[in-house]
Amino acid sequence: MTRPSRPAVPGPPADAVRPSSAERARTVAARPAAAVCAAGIDGSRVLGHATTDDGQVLLVVPTDGEVCTAVRHSADGDLAALLMVTDHAPVQLREPVRAQAWLSGWLTPVRPEHERAAALAFADVAPVAALLDLGEGTTLLRLDLAEVVLGECGTVTEVTPEDYVAARPDPLAAVEAHALQHLDEAHPEELALLRSRVPRRWLADGGVVRPLGLDRCGFRLRIEQRSGHRDVRVPFPEPVSTADELGRAVHQVMCAVRQDCPGR
Repeated sequence: MTRPSRPAVPGPPADAVRPSSAERARTVAARPAAAVCAAGIDGSRVLGHATTDDGQVLLVVPTDGEVCTAVRHSADGDLAALLMVTDHAPVQLREPVRAQAWLSGWLTPVRPEHERAAALAFADVAPVAALLDLGEGTTLLRLDLAEVVLGECGTVTEVTPEDYVAARPDPLAAVEAHALQHLDEAHPEELALLRSRVPRRWLADGGVVRPLGLDRCGFRLRIEQRSGHRDVRVPFPEPVSTADELGRAVHQVMCAVRQDCPGR
């Protein structure tokens, strides 16, 4: 199991507007790249995973695979396990892993009488194709949470299972990748405007500014330096609550930056 590398220098100011750790954990945990670790199992890939709207953590695994086999053969009917989810940046970065979420607890099969309802709740948040093969090659497992840990920006934060379940993923998660790729490829002027928000001393040794993330609170930028990197936030005037509000929020940010840089 690996954790994100620590930046060589401190991150953004502590008072920057940002989502809570629980919200970030829910958002990262929804990313598709995931693996299960358990006794004798070192990073087995899962076919799909989801945290449902009511807080169930569910996994789809091959029925004849090592995870499902270990659950079936466990003496107590459950298996202590760790679900590790990795969040990769949607644009090319020197260090592409943005964050990881570690969800640990006990894996048990979903009872047959609950399988249909659980599968429908799973599909509502992550409609993976493997759900269509339940009972015919794939099995649905539930992870009863004991601990949630978020690794991001060089820090590791524990989140209580209760806070994790109560939180919701970021409302821009579904559009983030496209928005950042579009910014990176088609809007160099806007990216330069965001770059002007970075303290000049952080760019002194030839730092390159890249789009790192986008959430309801604003943009995250990665300053790639010769000796490491720094991450900084450029907040929206107000957090957004839906993807429909993104365009207006971005427009407000760009107008504010242009007013601060009248020579542009």
